Amino acid sequence: MDVKRLRLLREFADRGSVGAVADAMHITPSAVSQQFKVLTKEAGVELLEADGRRVRLTSAGQALVLRADEVIAAVERAQEEMAAYRSGRSRVRLAMFPSGATLLLPAVLDRAASDAIEIDASHLDVGYPDAPPALADFDVVVTHRDERTPPVSSPRVRVTELMREPLDVVVSRNSALAERDSVSVTELADHDWISVEGGFPVDDVLLSISAITGVAPRVTQRMLDFTTIEALVASGHGIALMPRHASRHPGVKPLELQGVRAARVYEALTRPRPRRAVTSVVDALTAAAARYGA
Repeated sequence: MDVKRLRLLREFADRGSVGAVADAMHITPSAVSQQFKVLTKEAGVELLEADGRRVRLTSAGQALVLRADEVIAAVERAQEEMAAYRSGRSRVRLAMFPSGATLLLPAVLDRAASDAIEIDASHLDVGYPDAPPALADFDVVVTHRDERTPPVSSPRVRVTELMREPLDVVVSRNSALAERDSVSVTELADHDWISVEGGFPVDDVLLSISAITGVAPRVTQRMLDFTTIEALVASGHGIALMPRHASRHPGVKPLELQGVRAARVYEALTRPRPRRAVTSVVDALTAAAARYGA
């Protein structure tokens, strides 16, 4: 079986449609379909089947994707070794959510430089279910989830837990609550909230507060930038949940939240059997996270 065709099949498993594979590989959909026909003939069994107006992997196709992961990983390790002989350096594509990158990336870049690894880092902030598919474009994806959400379970994804970060309630320094160091969830039912978009760990904890108090949090603004959220809180426009290490605004006071488990978990996602440079980057992430406790 041709490695290029196996790579196309893996792309299909990651991206979900022939058109998406064609866009990613810069070829036409008909060319992708033709390669799948050849691969099916080589396999001697159907790899794709109709699913309404789309196609999906058969059981045999899913099994072959797992073997394709192994073959491509072996080829990439060989390519990495040869590249290291030529230049003495390796390259790793790393995606991180912004606040996690602020916390961990500087130390990771320092260690990578000493290990002769070039990191191509990018911001990627998506809901937890959307993180594994990003491995189609990156070697390492650093994501975050609510601690009560189970980790990814897939034979095509290796999960390395990096750290646990508590979530605190932040209030304006001018608020009466600012005189305290902690607050219970039952005391927060009547406050205006500023939150992130749904599907992220902070918003998941807000849903837990709703279940405990019986009152849906009154979310007046939704932002994806913690700096903006803190600025609004400091100005008295509401309260917010903030990851402990992301809170920096001098005009807000963090309060420990009592009565509900409130934390997010950082994870590094890779393919199984990653090449050596990828493993080194995950080790660097683990070491950087260890400075902030588990």
